[in-house]
Amino acid sequence: MTFSNLRLLLPFCGMLLICWLVIAYQASANLVQDDIVDSSEQAIYPSSALDSSAAPLDSDATSSTSSLVLGAENTSVYLASLRGKRVGLIVNQTSMLYQHENNAAVSNPIHLVDVLRSYSINVTVMFAPEHGVRGNKGAGEHISSGKDAATLIPIQSIYGKNKTPPNSIMENLDVIIFDIQDVGTRFYTYISSMHHMMQAAAQHKVAFMVLDRPNPNGEFIDGPVLDLAFQSFVGMHPIPVLHGLTVGELALMIKGENWIDNAEQLALTVIPMQGYHKSLVYNLPVPPSPNLPNYQAVRLYPSLCFFEASAVSIGRGTDFPFQVTGHNKVRLGDFTFTPVSKPFAAPKPKLLDLALFGLNLQHSEIQGLDLRLLIDYHKAFKAQNIPFFTAPEFMDKLAGTDTLRKAIENGESLEDIRLSWQYDLALYKKMRLPYLLYP
Repeated sequence: MTFSNLRLLLPFCGMLLICWLVIAYQASANLVQDDIVDSSEQAIYPSSALDSSAAPLDSDATSSTSSLVLGAENTSVYLASLRGKRVGLIVNQTSMLYQHENNAAVSNPIHLVDVLRSYSINVTVMFAPEHGVRGNKGAGEHISSGKDAATLIPIQSIYGKNKTPPNSIMENLDVIIFDIQDVGTRFYTYISSMHHMMQAAAQHKVAFMVLDRPNPNGEFIDGPVLDLAFQSFVGMHPIPVLHGLTVGELALMIKGENWIDNAEQLALTVIPMQGYHKSLVYNLPVPPSPNLPNYQAVRLYPSLCFFEASAVSIGRGTDFPFQVTGHNKVRLGDFTFTPVSKPFAAPKPKLLDLALFGLNLQHSEIQGLDLRLLIDYHKAFKAQNIPFFTAPEFMDKLAGTDTLRKAIENGESLEDIRLSWQYDLALYKKMRLPYLLYP
């Protein structure tokens, strides 16, 4: 073949190569498409719940969470194990899955119960923790059993006197799923409900599954470790105030450390997240409870919750709960607010209808466990001979010990107070290592 003939054939060979590549690409695409269509357990929510268009609670906070996949969104991992089972759900308004394409939300959030029902999973009962299944009850309000208005699925209260379901319900379950957003503090009662339900599941040999979610205070491990002499519903476990665990990691620790009866016979499964790490800035798309309406409140909650045992208001009955402090007689600032009755959040707030003076913390950089405000307020009250700790026993339950309250009352320095729990904290950090799922 002459060189000139070869030149004539080159364009023709190039066209053949291009056609072959197109056919090969189309065949590959069809194969992938067939895999998606044929796989009924395919994860349908492959991206994060934290895209800005998913309406995070605080649009000013930053986050790099494009690769985050919540445990509940990892449907390909757990759906198959639920088929043919009688399923009970521990859920509330935070039990949402988020559908994304190219890291942009393309639909409204979908509740876990609706996702499971769309796959014909037999959900027989929903268990209502504090604030109820829909999150519209105030702190400490009575939670009634009944039926969910949206799905007509029976609701069984697990808050109040009956923290576990009756035997008649447990005997008709194969698996219980816990999928609730926590905030990473020992006194937030959703983890106490999880503890009681794990114990009930172990007793009745019902499998227990945790669909893991981020800890928005996950980078902190701080505060006194609970002394079991002060165990209560606002403190069930010998862990610090800020424990640095997700609910999935805590569930593993509860079982592994035998903190429930019959722990060895509990079939526990944790569906982990993908793309999560402890220092991730997590803007909760849905308020975890009525009085934690935004990211700032969630971050201030560990430090301000101790004020619940004092005479000082932290803003219940306002539009900014857990973001202010104030009192009608003792002033530590010039910010003014008046608590009023709010039926779904604070029916009877502290210092109702009184004009209060104090501090606006809505843009404060306080984070972790910061006791400076608590100590300053105690000093101010003492100077005016006004009792500060109006519920000392409750304070001790929140702290998990009476040493914190007594140290503040005795005028000990912040440095000495923090030093008092460091030994126990070091032991805890070592104890938790086998249960960590995330860096």
